[in-house]
Amino acid sequence: MDMSDIPGKPVADSIVERVEMVLPNDANPLGNMLGGRVMHLIDITAAIAAQRHSRAIVVTASIDEVDFHHPIRVGQLIVLLASVNCTGRTSMEVGVKVFSEDTLTGERRHTSSAYLTFVALDAEGHPVPVLPVIPETEEEKRRFRAAERRRALRLERMKRLPSP
Repeated sequence: MDMSDIPGKPVADSIVERVEMVLPNDANPLGNMLGGRVMHLIDITAAIAAQRHSRAIVVTASIDEVDFHHPIRVGQLIVLLASVNCTGRTSMEVGVKVFSEDTLTGERRHTSSAYLTFVALDAEGHPVPVLPVIPETEEEKRRFRAAERRRALRLERMKRLPSP
């Protein structure tokens, strides 16, 4: 079946771009943005993308590893780009790419990326189905295929965990 035959929502419907100025209260003694603050913004930005796609309350189910490749300095902008990569029955994988931006030159530098899984819930906190995401561009299709592979690995990892 062709992806276009499945009712769903395009990736473009979930895109979020969030920009904030890095201030001294966001930083460590070296003047670099705190990793925990970056992770907080990643989670919120991803949640907005998941809510845009599902039009439901969402909760974070998992966050894949986050590596910090470059610092974001006080006075720079932190730019977070997020969109839904893939969906399950009630879950969504959201990819977030983080950049620093120099306010004087406009130069952007990729600082980190993360993949988060969210579950859509009803008002009583029960999981609800979400529409499939429809990748349209070649880049969206590439991210969709990669997300399907990550989802299979997550599910396999969950099977190996001991029951609570």
